[in-house]
Amino acid sequence: MALCGTSVSHGWQQQIPPLRLCPGHKRVYRQRLTATPETVTAAVFSRKLQRPARLHAQHREGSYLPQRPEDLRHHLRCGRSDPGKSCGQPSDDPSIALLQLPATELNNEYFLVRAGESEAEAENYVLSNPVAKTSMSSGLSRRGKSQVVRQTARDLVNMDACVSGCWLWPSITQRCYQTAEILASLLDISRSRIVPEYSFLDPRGVGSMEGLPLATVENQLDEGDTASAEWRPPHGTDGTPNESVVDLLIRVRQVLSITETQYRGTSVIIISPDSDNLSVIQAALVGADLRNHRRLYSFKPGEVRQLQLAESRPADFFDPRKFSCPNPPLCR
Repeated sequence: MALCGTSVSHGWQQQIPPLRLCPGHKRVYRQRLTATPETVTAAVFSRKLQRPARLHAQHREGSYLPQRPEDLRHHLRCGRSDPGKSCGQPSDDPSIALLQLPATELNNEYFLVRAGESEAEAENYVLSNPVAKTSMSSGLSRRGKSQVVRQTARDLVNMDACVSGCWLWPSITQRCYQTAEILASLLDISRSRIVPEYSFLDPRGVGSMEGLPLATVENQLDEGDTASAEWRPPHGTDGTPNESVVDLLIRVRQVLSITETQYRGTSVIIISPDSDNLSVIQAALVGADLRNHRRLYSFKPGEVRQLQLAESRPADFFDPRKFSCPNPPLCR
């Protein structure tokens, strides 16, 4: 091994700052000398010998941070737990990346929560424009905060929702994130386990009905959804989306697809700003007619339910994981 300040001549010498190992020093540093196989090998070998002791010391001090991406993801998700233990490990099967509906089994246990009453709801008008998601009007009202404390948290405890830890997935809408923070405090859940959802859990856009009284909008949505799952409210002029039941299904299906591939064997609490997101995904999972989602599965502010699964899939259910195409593109 070449010592500090010496060099070894080789035909492949490169004029770059090589890694050098000097006696009496614990670290490898760069020096304007010629790189050789001996110096590079010695430096790398020395770093490997020092690494286990350094990692043990960092573990004891609580300052350990993994370098490999897969180890870092496990560290952020599970803390300092043993990487060999199950801690919401993501699925390795890419064929289940998109949730198949209806579903008879899931990787995780889910609880659906409608956020407490908002200031806009307390004043009896609909506020669904995404621009207003973080406004004070979208925040919890006094009664909404009471609903979360007295009803939502109590029901989650009675359902044993977070006995062995859980994750909170609230919409970034103000009242949802406030609901998540209150629940985290009451249920002794770390704030690092609050995962904000920025778009897939937005309240249903009602188009030109934005700002109308709650009862008026509810009646029109009931009538339209019962007629067709693809019915949309009339277009508005302020940029508020006008979404059908099918539009909602596409969004909320993405949420479960993400959590199903990111966690395994844990509890996830999904917090939505309105009822339609939750009633649509519940109807889809059990295979119910989406036109009846409001009549069958509507949620009141602060209400919580455990997500129910279908008992069996229909005979004509198409499973893409079992699809075979021996002569592409002629698959039929």
